[in-house]
Amino acid sequence: MLMSNKHMQFPKDFFWGASTADHQIEGHQHNDWTEWEKANADRLAKRAPKLYANRSPVWELVKDQATDPANYITGRAADHWNLWREDFELASQIGINAYRMSISWSRIQPGPDRFDQEVIEQYRQMIKDLKRRGIEPFITIWHWPLPLWLSKRGGWTYEEISHYFIGYAALLVREFGADVKYWITLNEPNVYTENSFFIGQWPPQKRSPRQFYLSVSNLVKAHREAYHIIKSIDPDAKIGIANNFIPYIAVRQHWINRLLKSYADWRWNYAFIKRTKEHLDFIGVNHYFRYRINFGFNQVNQGPRSDLGWELYPPAIYHTLRALRRYNLPIFITESGLADHRDIYRSWYIRETLRHVHMAIGKGVDVRGYFHWSLMDNFEWDSGFWPRFGLIEIDYSTMKRRLRSSAKAYGDIIRAGGLPDRPDKYPEDASTKSA
Repeated sequence: MLMSNKHMQFPKDFFWGASTADHQIEGHQHNDWTEWEKANADRLAKRAPKLYANRSPVWELVKDQATDPANYITGRAADHWNLWREDFELASQIGINAYRMSISWSRIQPGPDRFDQEVIEQYRQMIKDLKRRGIEPFITIWHWPLPLWLSKRGGWTYEEISHYFIGYAALLVREFGADVKYWITLNEPNVYTENSFFIGQWPPQKRSPRQFYLSVSNLVKAHREAYHIIKSIDPDAKIGIANNFIPYIAVRQHWINRLLKSYADWRWNYAFIKRTKEHLDFIGVNHYFRYRINFGFNQVNQGPRSDLGWELYPPAIYHTLRALRRYNLPIFITESGLADHRDIYRSWYIRETLRHVHMAIGKGVDVRGYFHWSLMDNFEWDSGFWPRFGLIEIDYSTMKRRLRSSAKAYGDIIRAGGLPDRPDKYPEDASTKSA
């Protein structure tokens, strides 16, 4: 247990959690993303050195895997679909009391008029097992991949997609609502639309301003309509969106930098939430890094970096949370974490992130939970398997699981209900290795 004369105590009803996404851990999927992987694996393997050779502190350790096209095919992923009982037992050993998981739309609804009852029953058993363990389920209805039949009709640019989405959402609430109070309709709609329709690097790889704005509008409409249908089925349900938030720092107070910061905040952080705020019971915060504005936009690289080259700067979450206080809604940190193959930074990062979350709570921000990303190592979308985000380490050759030391450190915080009121310095050995 953590011992200190001064202790940063969190509220007794605080949710200590971890998060996952179905496509990244379940395996054995068939959706638009699995088809895209097959078509793009060679390209992604060839581009990896350009992206990571000069950014990742572990490139020499992972380059063989990162340049192998097989790295970019999900396949059985972490085989969670078959090994979920073992994974939930390890989650219980950590001590979490909340778990954010997503439901696979393509598994549930393999055709426009088909619903797989065996899949529905397995998800029911998973949710009931969490409840039996005293772990509150937070269910994400859509975490990026789409059923193939829907993707072929245009996906989020298809004019009828909200009709199918609210039908799918209603099914989930009717089937699982007795055990689920918290629903997250969409995961990071800003990240998805940016990468899929604005930059055009993710499925369906359409670089089109028109399709970008159409997809955003359809996502807004789908959330609003799903909010109403969920409430009509279960008035006590709590509904939110997991948005991605990035603090933008204007390095010099030049008017151009201030203007760019205002534009970036509006476009990335607040545009979607402003269009849905009347249909939210809480705000989900996914947060990983900050951006530096100096007549342009760049990720900050000061101090330690994750294996993906992202700056590790825990105070950034405090600024994000303070900025969101304006909406006067409860906040759940639905994702926060890092790729850390060697498990060098993760314990420090969790402690320092939670320290700054506690500071925000002290300033009146209504933060009700923290979900670490991720419960287990997972398939990291267009980076594949080599980035290791998990509290649980997965040996992909044997599918054996092991709790990392950071999982035990997180468990200590949970059992203590907080952490000592003293800052941690990031590990010196890690800072020299990543320099």
